[in-house]
Amino acid sequence: MERESRGMNMAVDESIEAIVARLAATHGDRRGALLPLLHDLQEALGKVDDAAVAAVAAALNLSRAEVHGVVTFYHDFRRAPAGRHVVKYCRAESCQSRGGAAIEAALARRLDVTMGETRADGQVTLEPVYCLGLCAIGPNALVDGAPVARIDGDAAIERIAATVAA
Repeated sequence: MERESRGMNMAVDESIEAIVARLAATHGDRRGALLPLLHDLQEALGKVDDAAVAAVAAALNLSRAEVHGVVTFYHDFRRAPAGRHVVKYCRAESCQSRGGAAIEAALARRLDVTMGETRADGQVTLEPVYCLGLCAIGPNALVDGAPVARIDGDAAIERIAATVAA
């Protein structure tokens, strides 16, 4: 599984600065190197925290504020590692009009995690997203990157819970 292999390509004792320097050597000469570098960094570390922001800023000759602004603006970048499983639940209007808020609350209760948080045992992260593009068959979620549509009751919630329990 992709999440289980996260960080496996970095040496155990490789510093954040060394990882950033290696990635900057790959992306640094390209115009717009910041986003690809941040994506690769997150893949390597599982997050982009303050130490990584400072190292990226230094490597790309940007201010820490510029890098911090990008990291905090784009919802795909994490300041802390995600859980082993990630459930992205759609909060767009179409899903909400089909009872999305009640389903979200039931899903959060069943998974024992608050929206936007990672469960204490690190097994699951529940994140809001705003449109998965499956509006005709909502409410929807992505469970570890796989779409789950028509989440309309206990059976669908149990299917998601079973996936993240595996």
